[in-house]
Amino acid sequence: MADILDQSEVDALLAAVDSGTIEEEHEESRIFSRSRRQAERVEVRPYDFKRPERVSKDQMRSLQTLHEAFARNFGASLSGFLRTIIEVKVATCEQMTYSEFISGLPNPTSFNLIQSSALEGQMCLEISPLIIYPIIDRLLGGTSQDLFIPQRPMTLIETRLIGNVTRRGLAALSEAWAGIRQMDFSVATTESNPQLVQIVPPNEVVVVVGFEIKMTNRAGTMNLCIPYNVIEPVVEELSAQSWFVAAKNQRSRSLEDRITRGLSRAPLLVTGMLAQTTITLRDLMEMSVGDLISTDKPAGQDVVVCVEGERKLLAKIGQFKGKRALRIVRGIQEGDRVV
Repeated sequence: MADILDQSEVDALLAAVDSGTIEEEHEESRIFSRSRRQAERVEVRPYDFKRPERVSKDQMRSLQTLHEAFARNFGASLSGFLRTIIEVKVATCEQMTYSEFISGLPNPTSFNLIQSSALEGQMCLEISPLIIYPIIDRLLGGTSQDLFIPQRPMTLIETRLIGNVTRRGLAALSEAWAGIRQMDFSVATTESNPQLVQIVPPNEVVVVVGFEIKMTNRAGTMNLCIPYNVIEPVVEELSAQSWFVAAKNQRSRSLEDRITRGLSRAPLLVTGMLAQTTITLRDLMEMSVGDLISTDKPAGQDVVVCVEGERKLLAKIGQFKGKRALRIVRGIQEGDRVV
């Protein structure tokens, strides 16, 4: 046991500290930085060199926001396709190595390799059997109340049925990525054993976006694995600022198209001004049938076409199918002098 000091030894120790004979121990700072900071205020975290974080937190937040929009669109598309309420939401969004992602997947499962013409490499879309077989049962007219989940690879018919769901998911994914870059996704191949698929080295960093899919009394997971080397060409465009600017520009273009379509159906009054002159009030009062109004404009000169009273076009007067007509020559320029 440790020695216990008596009162005299405690008093001697306090006196030595006050007189400076014994100096207080100071913990040596082991934080090396260009600016001097207190070590107590610095947050130190362990760093694993086997799992480097190559995507910044800002870009990860942008990826999560992007795939939240994908989840909403995919859920709405599935709800209309299956005629029941489907809820899809983002559960996780994190970085890990490809080997860690593969080791956490069940076997068998629906493992789809996705490719895009705008990106090099492939991505992985894994859908859990816990939600695949209830969807298949729903497509075939069942209620999935007492459904048994078999532990076997999917048959060819089941794969074709799930292909309809996967295509709707890829369409929603293309729509979500349109704010960053226009791209179309397609399924390259489908496997049941994830261990047999090696699209990147085991220690390669990947971004895994986990989704939770709920359908009435059933629920399952879906994982989208995006290798870093696939999104590396567009990773700089994933910053929050460019993401919101792109989304704002997309909304502005859609609003402009909607206003243009609405205005294109609006009726306009078009008139042709043959000539223009001035007369006195007395001449107007004395005017009768058969009188002629003379102008200084030659008969062969172009006629001014007005749209809602504004001079816009120049035309030639003529006849078409027994009716008077105007043939447009050109638009009125800013420096033109028309009468």
